[in-house]
Amino acid sequence: MTRRQRGWAATWATSPQRPGPSFAPSWSEEGFADQTIRQTVRLSVGGSALRIRLSNRYGTAPLHVAGLTVASHGGGAAVEPDTLREVTVGGETAFAVPAGGDLATDRVSLHTDALDAVTITMYLARPSGPATYHAQALATSHRTGGDHRADHDGGAFTETSQSWYYLSGVDVADAPADGIVVIGDSLTDGSGSTPDTDHRFPDLLAQRLVAAGRPRAVLNQGIGGNRVTVDSDWLGDSATTRFQRDVLAVPGVSTVVILAGINDIAISEIAGESPFPVLAPYTEVSAQEVIAGYRSMIGRARSAGLRTVGATLLPMRGSAFSTPRSEARRTAVNDWIRGSKEYDAVIDLARAMGDVLDPSHDSGDHLHLNDAGYRAMASAVDLALLQSSSEVSAAETPGRYAEAHGPAR
Repeated sequence: MTRRQRGWAATWATSPQRPGPSFAPSWSEEGFADQTIRQTVRLSVGGSALRIRLSNRYGTAPLHVAGLTVASHGGGAAVEPDTLREVTVGGETAFAVPAGGDLATDRVSLHTDALDAVTITMYLARPSGPATYHAQALATSHRTGGDHRADHDGGAFTETSQSWYYLSGVDVADAPADGIVVIGDSLTDGSGSTPDTDHRFPDLLAQRLVAAGRPRAVLNQGIGGNRVTVDSDWLGDSATTRFQRDVLAVPGVSTVVILAGINDIAISEIAGESPFPVLAPYTEVSAQEVIAGYRSMIGRARSAGLRTVGATLLPMRGSAFSTPRSEARRTAVNDWIRGSKEYDAVIDLARAMGDVLDPSHDSGDHLHLNDAGYRAMASAVDLALLQSSSEVSAAETPGRYAEAHGPAR
């Protein structure tokens, strides 16, 4: 079976995290009891049917779901009434997600198009305990007491959060296995972009592919503060630790873009005056250790038949992360990404975005981008570099290494 065959393929994804404190308040530590959670996600490709992947990866007891629905998003906490569908697992409307495990629902007949938003509503009658979640959703989730999974309007949902809970993916049926996973940190997660606008880098890349007439799933597996080499209770397992679950186990993927490493080389620089205790541990990481992490992920991806694309580390001058030592490490890492020829392709975002962030691209901390910055970042990608391995072979592209320096074709 080749990865290009059609079947279940992810159209949206996010990386589960341990419950706990983060950069903003969430419901992860308190969990839920006799409450309904309504969450909206935007798909990158559509289909005639879908299924939902749920994660209780960091739960210590089974998650008992009393009911689950999905519908087309109707704005705010509302859904389109004629699209509301009940979701089952094994034919049952009530089911449990095992402690430490993930689960995919049954097939749901619901037509969607590329870039459509769907709303997933979950009723948890029993106490859930602390909730597996994704801290920085940059999307509004809604909550209310009691069972409101079948509500069409959003009037009952008066509580809000900027995190996602128990969701790990949405898959569409009979889709080509040509999805692109972007694994990374806050620059993949979208920190600095406007909430509820889908202006993260992977979202905007998906938009470009649709506009080019080549829609493909672009899956955001970024976690704010995440590192290549260092596991964190608050900021997620390292990219190398979670690579199997968040890249290789995702259905219908042909390409992985690795955009990570800035936190490895720079978080230790602010150990004495960190504004965010959740950034701990402040482990000092060398450029060589980051590169070893890249090599591990490249080897594992290639063994699974995935095409590997490396992205250079973006500018950080003027930020709290920037010191002579961290800048030297960034230079060493970027030189390796460009010159090693170990990736199948390189997207040179560092060169495209400049040595210092343009003020029109800067969210204000000289590290994270704003909406315009993420759009410029997505525009710097040559879409031809994102071909799957089978597409490259079919085209008989000479050599396996390519590089993008700036504006896309």
